[in-house]
Amino acid sequence: MKEKYIFKSERLGFRNWRKDDLPEFSEINADSEVMEHFPNPLTQQETKDFIDRLQSHYDRNGYNYFATELLDTGELIGFIGLAFQNYEAEFTPATDIGWRLKRSAWGKGYATEGAVRCLEFAFRDLKLNRVISTCTLNNKKSENVMKKIGMVKMGEFNHPKLKDYPGYEKCIWYEILNQ
Repeated sequence: MKEKYIFKSERLGFRNWRKDDLPEFSEINADSEVMEHFPNPLTQQETKDFIDRLQSHYDRNGYNYFATELLDTGELIGFIGLAFQNYEAEFTPATDIGWRLKRSAWGKGYATEGAVRCLEFAFRDLKLNRVISTCTLNNKKSENVMKKIGMVKMGEFNHPKLKDYPGYEKCIWYEILNQ
């Protein structure tokens, strides 16, 4: 099925979520290696709830952590996109850029390529002034993507949504401004 994308990069298509994404996205979220920097892998119900939240976020804001597909095959590889965050922190409320990709998509430059395209969308189309990104202290792969896309490390913080998970609570945050 030819998908109508919100926008594309060289190799990736970005779209809103559909109900039929649940089986494949559940598989990604159940992978303990993919979810290494989160307290737990997600169950199928948790993934369904996440998709519902992403769809609602898109309806409210015109963006979300987009379902991301390979243009040449249509394969869903995870998400790359944007989400408004208003949890209690010195840098919120703000729009966050984030990504989660299946293992078979790792090491191919997709996160960087997709994040660059999402920043372009954030600044040019959404007219945002700044975008932030966060990850746990030990998530060096995500931190490297933040650096590659031109973000600047602003500091460390204790993530209020992770206070029940001491091993994950200490996070770093990066920022990029619309030039």
